[in-house]
Amino acid sequence: MARLLQAPPKFLPTEWDIANKMQCASTESQKSRSERTIAESQRLLDEIEKTTQKTQSDVNKKIEQRQEEIKFWRQELDNKLEQIVHETEVLLTFKTRLEKSLESCKEPLVIAQKCLLNRQRRAGIDLVHDEVEQELVKEAEVLQGVIALLGRTLEQTNEQIRLNRSTKYNLEMDLKDKFTASMIDDYCASLTNNSPDIRYADNALKIEGNFVSPEDWTDFSNINVEKADKQRNNSLALRALIDGILSQTVNDMRKQCEMVNVAFRNRVMEVKDAKHKLETLLAMRQCAALPSVGFVKVMNETASQEKNIAALRKAIADKEGPVKVAQTRLEARNHRPNVELCYDTVQYRLISEVQEITKNIQRLKDTLAQAETELKGLRRQQLSLEEEIQLKENTLYIDEVLCMQMRESLYINNF
Repeated sequence: MARLLQAPPKFLPTEWDIANKMQCASTESQKSRSERTIAESQRLLDEIEKTTQKTQSDVNKKIEQRQEEIKFWRQELDNKLEQIVHETEVLLTFKTRLEKSLESCKEPLVIAQKCLLNRQRRAGIDLVHDEVEQELVKEAEVLQGVIALLGRTLEQTNEQIRLNRSTKYNLEMDLKDKFTASMIDDYCASLTNNSPDIRYADNALKIEGNFVSPEDWTDFSNINVEKADKQRNNSLALRALIDGILSQTVNDMRKQCEMVNVAFRNRVMEVKDAKHKLETLLAMRQCAALPSVGFVKVMNETASQEKNIAALRKAIADKEGPVKVAQTRLEARNHRPNVELCYDTVQYRLISEVQEITKNIQRLKDTLAQAETELKGLRRQQLSLEEEIQLKENTLYIDEVLCMQMRESLYINNF
């Protein structure tokens, strides 16, 4: 109990003095440290404020630069989009021209094939592989070649239109993305430290895996622009090719069509001339229509030969009387009696007369047989001429009526 009530120990004056000095020194030291901290803090505040303002200003400039870049590429993409859309529309009109041209080739081909089929109905010697048939076959080949060429060109055009539309889609998607990015950057550029909708974003610094580098970003749009230029140039070249093909094919078809028509006209003239000559030979033309070379008319010749045969037969019949008279005289004089049965000049002349008449009758018969043979030949020739004329009439009907009239409706348009 006595210890508990013991007075605390007392310090010496020197100790007290030292303690005060140390307290003052500690206070001064703490004050100095505090002042340095305040000064450092102020310097840091000023530095960070300047850095923050500078960084924010730099970010704003970067955003502005980015906006200009996006604006530039949007303009480029928009120009290319407008060009490819226009080019596709023009190419579609060329596609329509190709389709119409292809459709217009069908009727001429059908007509050429019908003409070839009709001309197979020619008969006899007229079923000839003439110039008309050669030109018709060539026309069918030309038309089939044109149809095949136009078909391939149409397929190529469809593929180019597909490529143009694919390029258009890529440009539109790129423009759409850049429009969205431009809107976002515009929003970012409008933000200030006093904007009401600024906030903390915990995941703002997290870099997603689908970020691309600026070079890749530029290359992406540049590739789209280059593809657009390439497809547009391909489309322009294709349109020039289509123009050339349409012009050349129309010229080829017209030229061959005229060749066929000329061949038809010449052939019809040839057949008509041959038919006219046959008819002249058959005496089916009037005398005014006879050619100057003076053909022997078969029907007139037949009539003349028939008259000749009748005259020969009459002459043979007319010789029966004289020969009977002579033979009767001879037979009667053979009954003269005795020495009166003399081979006198009368007897000699009667025998000579009988022989002469008999010989002449045989000559007449021989001539009659020859005339009858010639008459049969003339009649056969007449039938042959009539058949040949019918063949020519059939040929003229096929060429002039069936084929040439059908070809009058044939017209090859420009497309």
